[in-house]
Amino acid sequence: MSTQYVLGIDAGTQSLRAMLFDLHGRPVGSSSQPYITHYDRVSWAEQEPADWWSAAVACTRRAVAEAGVDPAAVVGVSVDSTSCTMLPVRADGTPLRRALLWMDVRSVEQAARVTATGHPQLRYVSWVESAEWMIPKALWLKENQPELIRDADYVIECQDWLLHRLTGRWVACVNQCTCKWNYAAPEGGWPVDLLRQLDFPELVDKWPTEVLGMGAPVGNLTPAAAEELGLTTSAVVAQGGIDAYVAMLGLGVTEPGRMALVMGTSTCHMALCDRGMFETHVWGPYPDALLPGTWVLEGGQTTTGAIVTWFRDQFGEAAARRAAERGVEVWDVLDEEAAAVAPGSEGLVLLDYFQGNRTPLRDPQARGTLVGLSLKHTAAHVFRSIYEGTAYGTRHILADLAQGGFRADGIYACGGGTKSALWLQIHADVCGVPLYLTRVADATCLGTAICAAAGAGCYPDVRAAAAGMVQMERRIDPNEGNRAVYDRLYEQYVALYPALRDSMHALAAHQSGEE
Repeated sequence: MSTQYVLGIDAGTQSLRAMLFDLHGRPVGSSSQPYITHYDRVSWAEQEPADWWSAAVACTRRAVAEAGVDPAAVVGVSVDSTSCTMLPVRADGTPLRRALLWMDVRSVEQAARVTATGHPQLRYVSWVESAEWMIPKALWLKENQPELIRDADYVIECQDWLLHRLTGRWVACVNQCTCKWNYAAPEGGWPVDLLRQLDFPELVDKWPTEVLGMGAPVGNLTPAAAEELGLTTSAVVAQGGIDAYVAMLGLGVTEPGRMALVMGTSTCHMALCDRGMFETHVWGPYPDALLPGTWVLEGGQTTTGAIVTWFRDQFGEAAARRAAERGVEVWDVLDEEAAAVAPGSEGLVLLDYFQGNRTPLRDPQARGTLVGLSLKHTAAHVFRSIYEGTAYGTRHILADLAQGGFRADGIYACGGGTKSALWLQIHADVCGVPLYLTRVADATCLGTAICAAAGAGCYPDVRAAAAGMVQMERRIDPNEGNRAVYDRLYEQYVALYPALRDSMHALAAHQSGEE
């Protein structure tokens, strides 16, 4: 049999990426293309759907050309996207407005009203609705642009729209619906009664009736889509999922007890469980969101990589000069100098709440803090304290999960943060859990390709596809010699928030002019 390939398309926040893989998970071609986000007002963020499609076409063609493979050998395609980038459309796919990006939080008041219902279905989102999600955003449209809700045949997401462009079919994704649309299989699926309480029962009629799991076949490429992409109509399109969730597949997090650590501008903590654990302060538990019969708990830190970048931009000029003199990256110099500082940064503790705390505190008015400064401390001490403070944040989430019944037996890491060996080692030391790195760093595109391979019938399901396509490359074990100092400083990290909370809130109010 000739070699077959699968294509993973990742429609991210700032750009779209397409990567072509063989059935052993080896990347053979890739391409990316940025697109514009429109910020017309404070808290708004919108994108043009046409930009997603033009990027998908360009990137697919370039990835296949780079691989030098016969387009007919591409047997499977799948798409992941950001979560809850919402769009009202006609039945033929024509958008009625720009999409509301996931980070668009204009619907804060609507989300609060959803939370205030106390509806039993909210137990699957830890009783708190987010302004990022489907129902609050759609409710905002109904109340502020009612003609769009009235005229829309469907109210869907970026991923759903791209799948329609590829196959001509409207289907919903169980992963997106469960995590962001208040869909709960144990309660019969759609939140019909909740929508009635919100005087919005018509919304359920504007969602696709068919809900497919990750890796399920949607259909073949239409002739028009195949021609634009440079592929053939024999390629099967499979259901994907939310970017962080397909990254779980790309990291091999398919067995309960494992956790994915997606280290980017922010950090996502995706814990796979064998039962519903409701006593946590993270998002979920989400039933069947990744694999049938499993549950996912989703923690997150709002700013991690963003703080690292902030330090480089604001205080890294000297390190940048030293890096230029040596012909290396500034990150290499920053890491070398931070590695020379003793664990614990000689008494510095950083709270990583520069944009609030997502979980487990759920406090948008929390603020970043650096405690313990003396005249002995240098820039290297501060930089190391950033790595340590963000690791304390991950440990705080792990502790919350443990109180709810989940204990991680391994953390599988991906994202830009994994480029720092020091940061990874600090995470292992602080959390006391081994970290695992996979051969393919882009776990999101690989996870989407895993969905494509399952949908095309190359593997019986996504769990089998992940087993065949994900290769572990390295294990990072905790350094037991650092346990005592990190245990002591982690206790200070946890104690600082309640001690400083009132001051944080007062300063946040002053800054926003709400005092």
